[in-house]
Amino acid sequence: MTHYPTTASSVSAAPDPEVILRVEDLSLDFRLRTQTLHAARNVSFELRRGETLCLVGESGSGKSVTARALLGIIDKNGAISSGRILLDDKKGSTIDIAQLKDNSIDMLRIRGGRIGLIFQEPMSSLSPVHTIGSQIIEALLLHRQMDKRQARAETIELLRQVEIPNPEIQIDRYTFEFSGGMRQRAMIAMALAADPEILIADEPTTALDVTTQAEILDLIKRLQVSRGMAMLLITHDMGVVAEVADDVAVMRYGRIVEAGPVDAIFHDAQHAYTKRLLASTVKLEENRRTQARVEGFAPTVAPVLSVRNLTKVYGATKGWFGSTSHAVTAVDDVSLDLYPNENLGIVGESGSGKTTMGRLMLRIIEPTSGQITYRRDGEEIDVTALSKRELRDFHRDVRLVFQDPFASLNPRMTVRDIIGDPLHITGIARGAALERRVGELMELVGLDPLTMERYPHAFSGGQRQRIGIARALALDPRVIIADEATAALDVSIRSQILDLLLEIQKRLGLSFVFISHDISVVRYFCDRVAVMHRGKVVETGSAEQICTAPTEPYTKSLISAVPNPDPRNKRMLHRTRFNA
Repeated sequence: MTHYPTTASSVSAAPDPEVILRVEDLSLDFRLRTQTLHAARNVSFELRRGETLCLVGESGSGKSVTARALLGIIDKNGAISSGRILLDDKKGSTIDIAQLKDNSIDMLRIRGGRIGLIFQEPMSSLSPVHTIGSQIIEALLLHRQMDKRQARAETIELLRQVEIPNPEIQIDRYTFEFSGGMRQRAMIAMALAADPEILIADEPTTALDVTTQAEILDLIKRLQVSRGMAMLLITHDMGVVAEVADDVAVMRYGRIVEAGPVDAIFHDAQHAYTKRLLASTVKLEENRRTQARVEGFAPTVAPVLSVRNLTKVYGATKGWFGSTSHAVTAVDDVSLDLYPNENLGIVGESGSGKTTMGRLMLRIIEPTSGQITYRRDGEEIDVTALSKRELRDFHRDVRLVFQDPFASLNPRMTVRDIIGDPLHITGIARGAALERRVGELMELVGLDPLTMERYPHAFSGGQRQRIGIARALALDPRVIIADEATAALDVSIRSQILDLLLEIQKRLGLSFVFISHDISVVRYFCDRVAVMHRGKVVETGSAEQICTAPTEPYTKSLISAVPNPDPRNKRMLHRTRFNA
């Protein structure tokens, strides 16, 4: 990208960092059955040694395909139609990667050798049938001409550098034996195996909770500085950009609409799209519920749903003397109340028991002990004692919105069938009446009823989540449990979905249990928040109090790990670490 003149706020005497890669007017085309898709158009930027360029934009903007073009990893239907990718060859001249053949010796030396890549989802990019160590050793044998003994010793050292404990033991373990954060650390070790000069990180923390995200970003930054690498970080999270970027390039519809130093982008953005992205991010730093409290919310009334001493233990087996061995306590003696018209947030790291808690409330899984009480029309119903037939009636009142709008919709069913399925199964509506009700629900969630005969693949991620919400509303529920309902969405779509849920709540008088690891989303949407850690609720309070003045050490560490969308006030630099 263009090198910017130093400003009064920057260090005037700093030397100009060395440009190691220059992209000039790069265009990428993909041949579809009926047309040509212009995935990238006239994209230009520079990567400098020791600096981080963040490529930001919403899904479909062309970020990932542009980055993969630097490695020549393009779909067979795609091709570079014009432009140059100039890599410094260490001899005073450059190599044009765009002109190299896919499997040429020069390309193979660059791919994984001089340029390393960290994928977004380590679970799908690491082999499940090979040990972590064997996958890293393979890269070392290929790029650094080591023998197997040297490669194994180097792999142990790489695992130690990415802070995987006991690397001598972990080297022989498989992908499924690692947590999400540990898998991402192993992925980083593999990307660094050939000692690359450029590191491409494609959404490396999207699937991680905030504390793990902070640790991974901190690790990548320290490794970058110690090795003097240039880094291209691809993300849609503007908070992450503010924390780690030196320069930013904003992409939309395959074009870079604005580029500049991170401070200029955040505090003096020029393009309307950049301003909209930033506004969507900053918007989530506020609590919408304190600004526009739903009328009728009164915590003094009886709760609509109560949980008392709820416990779920997996894998418990009785020993000779009645002892329990190999047991995992996913939820440990939890008590919570959800009031009418209230939004209750449940937050915590991966594995804290959030999702299990939501499923226990629905009794999708059976609790080991404890009680769930549901109140309707003055009657108290013990959910844990309901028969299968009675549970079906309970599930009409308490519905679930799933995390992944792509996996939760049947690709073989039309939108009409998906939304109308609960109505058909319960016998509430059939034929023309069902179609009318589906049309009403689609209008309620902001979709055109004329599209009800289309299939899910014809809709964007945000539209698919709206379809999932419409399905949850089909039976006129009183409570909705939303399990990471916005986690898979871009920041601007995320705020739209949250506003939609708040508007529907105002119209229908719903109560929400909102499960999330995204603290900013919970702060924006919820009245009260319960913080979970290792199956226990460690702190409960108002959303504003939990997010701004927590009292428990674990909650403080969780909140301090949330990226702050302001490069002048980097929160993660001063984060609190929790030692259990």
